[in-house]
Amino acid sequence: MLSKYGWCWKVSFGERLARRFIFRPPQDSPFELVNQEAGQNTGMDDAQADDNNKSDNQAPAAGKHLQRGRGFVKPRRAVPVSDYYRCGGKTGERHQEQVGSGGSDDVQDSGSGGNKEDRSNPAGEAGDKNEPGKVDEVSASLKKNLACFKKIFHVPTNKDVIFREFTIGTDPPVASAAVYVDGMTDRVLQNLSILEPLMLLSSLSLDRGPALLDTVVRHLLPGNQVDTRAEMRDVVDGVLMGSTVILVDSCSQAIIVETKGWEHRNVERPTSEMVILGPQEGFTETLRVNTALIRKSLHSPDLVTEFLKVGRVNRVDCAIMYLAGLTNTQLVEEVKRRVSSISTDFIIESGMLEQFIEDNPFSLFPQTHTTERPDRVVAGLVQGQAVILSDGSPFALLVPATFFSIFQASEDAYVRWPYGSMLRIIRLIGLLLATFLPGFYMAVVNYHHEMIPTDLLMSITAARENVPFPSIVEVLLMEVSFELIREAGIRIPGIIGPTLSIVGALILGQAAVAAGIVSPILIIIVALTATGSYVIPNYSLSLTVRLLQFVYIFLGAVMGIYGLMLGFFIQLHLMAATKSFGVPYLAPLAPLARSSSDLLFKGHVWQQEYRPEYLLPQDIRRQPAISRRWINRFRFKGGKVNNDRRR
Repeated sequence: MLSKYGWCWKVSFGERLARRFIFRPPQDSPFELVNQEAGQNTGMDDAQADDNNKSDNQAPAAGKHLQRGRGFVKPRRAVPVSDYYRCGGKTGERHQEQVGSGGSDDVQDSGSGGNKEDRSNPAGEAGDKNEPGKVDEVSASLKKNLACFKKIFHVPTNKDVIFREFTIGTDPPVASAAVYVDGMTDRVLQNLSILEPLMLLSSLSLDRGPALLDTVVRHLLPGNQVDTRAEMRDVVDGVLMGSTVILVDSCSQAIIVETKGWEHRNVERPTSEMVILGPQEGFTETLRVNTALIRKSLHSPDLVTEFLKVGRVNRVDCAIMYLAGLTNTQLVEEVKRRVSSISTDFIIESGMLEQFIEDNPFSLFPQTHTTERPDRVVAGLVQGQAVILSDGSPFALLVPATFFSIFQASEDAYVRWPYGSMLRIIRLIGLLLATFLPGFYMAVVNYHHEMIPTDLLMSITAARENVPFPSIVEVLLMEVSFELIREAGIRIPGIIGPTLSIVGALILGQAAVAAGIVSPILIIIVALTATGSYVIPNYSLSLTVRLLQFVYIFLGAVMGIYGLMLGFFIQLHLMAATKSFGVPYLAPLAPLARSSSDLLFKGHVWQQEYRPEYLLPQDIRRQPAISRRWINRFRFKGGKVNNDRRR
């Protein structure tokens, strides 16, 4: 008889197969939100997140069926220093959790051996916050704070964390210290906005404690971003993010001053989404610069930016941006829930974040729209989408994403409808060639000779007469060789890469034909396939097409045209069953929903009256039915202007 958790795994596996191969009509609301349990809702604090992580580690079998593709038991995890900032005891030991007599959860420090205490409780409930070994909050003793910081940052072994002790010139003087990371702060800004105002102060009598801290923050520090924190975790995060932390004796709070000054890349032209018409700015690796680029293009007070921290060892900042009053609130809550529920040590790029929040991790198609163009992000925000930005990544994630939104290029919005429609038709032809042309060649050459004109068939037969390999080996040899050249052209630095791609492909193709390894017609097919993959505007979708072409090559070699039809039928079913944040991937065609005329072919900009209905925006209408009001303002009757119908 199967165990409880084994049976749950069986049910989830069968449900997963049904979702992949059975098309289900959409529900009333496309957003399939998971019921949020206690402690997993949006906005949960760090203590609740740590409690959830502990419960997962204590019962690994219970959550094993939640992680797809995991057939092993999750190993026991050591508690990192970034989770529990404790100076006393062994930080590698696990802190046990139990319910105290008062009905509140308690946590016992593994090295103290004393009473159990919850790290999220206030200081009054936990006891004396200055007790040795417990440093969840900043102590009122400067000496204890410095000792704790040095232990957390492994000083003096660690050489890039600087402790600058000084004295505030009050009457009497107050001992203080500044903590920062060398190379991540602006030293000139530190001297002018922190050290000089505090050290040159004289003849100011103040009481110690909160009065002194309030005066320092409100009157002595000229920085535009100054904050006070009592939680040790927040203070350490401030140091790691490039801020300067000021510790004042007799004050139980730390002052965090924004002094970021590390070197970063300037705003440049986007490399993966280049356009001729339109803005020429691209995102950088700095989160604040990216949010500023979006606000520079979208001047709306309804644009909201929320910040979340992801990761236990590397606590990276993630920004979620949306338009309040326009974006569906359920979508915003679902995005925040997925991002805040990520439990991992380290995320360094938005591509890693994408893999944690996508609906179906086994799907070949991208389920988020990755872009490095601020204007593309602004267009998505106005439509009702939400955007996710990660510090250290020059790419933004637009959610939810559909196949048609990913297939469109940024330049389509800046050209008139005939040119935009023509470009999309060319792009669609390139997509079909890159996906099906090699497989179609295999099917025709091996099984369906009657589909080829006689003269062309005789030419192909004569060209392949001296080829020693079967057609499938011939095709795979050339396709893999071209993929190697393309990947080598990307990895080689400088201007040598494009030169190697072009010259290498020409030399390799000519040498292969001269040696009789492949036929000349195959070189044309491989060239058309590669060219078609280059016109796809999204890099992730291009990788999907490059992978699918090998699938269709095998289907065409084994089953001919019928194999291609079967593969295309399965692909359509998988695409119809795929969802991005609850939105069907083929919307608004499957299921059919109201949208603007700018879908597969570009329509007039003044005809795009509605936002996509599948996004469920709070305001469905994008513009009035008559947006060109100058047409109805003047009516021509008998060659004269009629001004009677002014609006």
